[in-house]
Amino acid sequence: MKDPGFETLCAHAGDDPSRFLGAPVPPIYQNSLFTVPDAESFFNRVDRHPDGYDYTRCANPTTDVLEAKLAALERAEAARCFGSGMAAVTAAVLHAVKSGDHVVAIDTVYGPTRQFLTEYLARFQISVTFVAGDDPEQFRAACTPQTRLFYLESPSSLVFRMQDLEAVAAIAREREILTVIDNSWASPYFQNPTEFGIDLVLHSATKYLGGHSDIVAGVVMGAKRHLDSIRVHEGQLLGGILDPFAAWLMLRGLRTLPVRMDRHQQSALTVAQALEEHPAVARVHYPGLSSHPQYALGRRQLRGTSGLLSVELKDGSQELTCRVLNRLHYFGIGVSWGGFESLAVPIAFPGEAGAVPGWGMRLHIGLETVDDLLEDLDQALRGR
Repeated sequence: MKDPGFETLCAHAGDDPSRFLGAPVPPIYQNSLFTVPDAESFFNRVDRHPDGYDYTRCANPTTDVLEAKLAALERAEAARCFGSGMAAVTAAVLHAVKSGDHVVAIDTVYGPTRQFLTEYLARFQISVTFVAGDDPEQFRAACTPQTRLFYLESPSSLVFRMQDLEAVAAIAREREILTVIDNSWASPYFQNPTEFGIDLVLHSATKYLGGHSDIVAGVVMGAKRHLDSIRVHEGQLLGGILDPFAAWLMLRGLRTLPVRMDRHQQSALTVAQALEEHPAVARVHYPGLSSHPQYALGRRQLRGTSGLLSVELKDGSQELTCRVLNRLHYFGIGVSWGGFESLAVPIAFPGEAGAVPGWGMRLHIGLETVDDLLEDLDQALRGR
C-alpha cells in the first residue's frame, strides 16, 4: 500500500485500539506513577517501556499516542511533548549548545525566544548573532568556529519573512551545525522542514495543533538520536512535561487539523486580499499574497498558508491603532493564535534605524463566516 495521506495520519497514526479494549479514542491516563506486580519487576521497570511505564514525567500512554501521531504528521522519526511552546524552544536550543558556543538566529524571531537567546544563554557565555535570514549566505557569513546552532522561524513572527530551508540546511551540514526551526505558523499540514534537511522541528502546540484555545503545549520532533537525548535530558531532567489530559485534548484537536487549516487559509487569503485594497491600509504581510517579496520561495516550501497575518496602517499611530481594535466586534483582543476564534493585537513594526516604529495589527483569522469578518474589519478601519 502507498503511504497514507495527511488526513489519514491525523485519524489513525499512533492509534492502536487493541491496547485500549477497542476504544477508538485513547483513554486519559491521568496518573503520576505506574506500579509493578512484584519487587523483581521494579528493577527492570524502565526497560519495560513501551509495554510498561514508570512515572509520567518520563512517559505516559496517552502522551505516547500523541507523540507518535505528531512525528508521523511532521515526517520525523520521533517527538517529545512539553508543557508549553517555550519549553519546546528551550529544550531544542539547550540540546544543541553548551557553554562557550555560538548561535545564529533570525532577527524577527518570536520575542520570548529572542530574550532566551540573548539574556538567559548569556549566563553560560553562549553568544548569538541575528541575521535577516532572507539570504542563506547571511548564515555562512555569521558563523564562527564556535557556531553550533542555526535557529530558524519560517515564516517568522510579525512580518512573516522566510528562509530558504534547503540552502540553510546545506550550509549547516557543511559545518556540522544543528538546525532548529519553529514551524508553528505553517503547521505540519502546510510545511515539513525535515524534507528540506532541517534537523529539529518545534511547535507551540498551543496554536494550530491544539486548535481550540484550551491547552498550552509544545513539541520537538526530529531524528531518534536527537529525541532520545532530549527525552532524557531536557525532558526528564528539566521536567517540563505535557499533562496527560492536555495530551488527550491535543489528540482530539489533531483529528480536525486538515479541515481547520484549509478554512483558516481560505478565509485569511480573502481577508488579506481585501485589506490590501483598503484605503486605510499601507501594507499587508502575508505569504499567501503574490505581493509578498518571497512569494516564489513560499510556493516552493509551503503547501499552503495559515490564518496569521499583519497589517500596517497608513496612520501608523498607536492611538489610531487602538481605536481600530476597540471598534472590532468579532475579533478578541488577546495574545496567542491558532484557535477557532479570530484575534487582533496592536503591534509596532520595526522601522529603519533611528526611526519611530509604525503601528498596526496582527490578525488571526478564525473559523467564523469570512463575510462577517470582512465587514467587521471595514467598519473598524473606517471608524463607523
